[in-house]
Amino acid sequence: MAITAADVNKLRQETGAGMMDCKKALTEADGDFEKAKEILRKQGQKIADKRADNATAEGIVLAHVSPDGTKGRVISLACETEPVSKVADFQNLAMTILSTAVSTEAPDKEALLATPQADGRSLQDHITDLMGKIGEKVEVASYEMVSADKVISYIHSNGKLGVLVGLTNTNGTDVTEVGKDIAMQIAAMKPVALDKDGVDATIVQREIEIGKEQARQEGKPEAMLEKIAMGKLNKFYKDNTLLNQEFVKDNSITISQLLDKTSKGLTIAAFKRVAIG
Repeated sequence: MAITAADVNKLRQETGAGMMDCKKALTEADGDFEKAKEILRKQGQKIADKRADNATAEGIVLAHVSPDGTKGRVISLACETEPVSKVADFQNLAMTILSTAVSTEAPDKEALLATPQADGRSLQDHITDLMGKIGEKVEVASYEMVSADKVISYIHSNGKLGVLVGLTNTNGTDVTEVGKDIAMQIAAMKPVALDKDGVDATIVQREIEIGKEQARQEGKPEAMLEKIAMGKLNKFYKDNTLLNQEFVKDNSITISQLLDKTSKGLTIAAFKRVAIG
């Protein structure tokens, strides 16, 4: 049957796919709209399969904190190129993913991606559809959450970096400003853990081995290597664990001391740092 411009435009309005893709799909489906939609969906899956190993170094990070300030969620939707990250369909999908995470309180990324949308299809299906429209890989790179007495969020000006920090034992103190300062500290200083007890054992072992090798290269006696390496490890903890880092706005105190100065007993329950690229 003849495919009219009105048919192509109707399919485009319903799917968001490009005009030429819609025309090809309708032609292949002999004018059957449902078959044409399925063809477009399969096109998205083909692109997803073909570009599965491609790097996604661009995208957007979004965060949400509940009205009572006790729950925060952050997502990153990643793509291959910067122009795609600016496209309305991409940004709208990112907002849909975040709002779905908030409304369903999905416990992890897998559950989030499996969540049905209004049309009965999952979030992952909608991501795959978008890949068919734009022709490159799109993925939810991160989905994190924090719960605490007070959760603060921070999104960097480039839109590609987000932080959640949860404070506990607030004792009625307004900790909004200090929370923002700490969130920005996390964004800038990239701590690997809250304190030394939270550092992964493989990282600890790696730093010890690096310390030993550095001392060995400096000609230190073999019997001294372990002690020297432990000293370097303590320096690593100071530089890379949040509570032990110097506060960037006042390097005369650590983050731990800043918390204590703000309110006795105030501490950090958890933090999450999500970045693209």
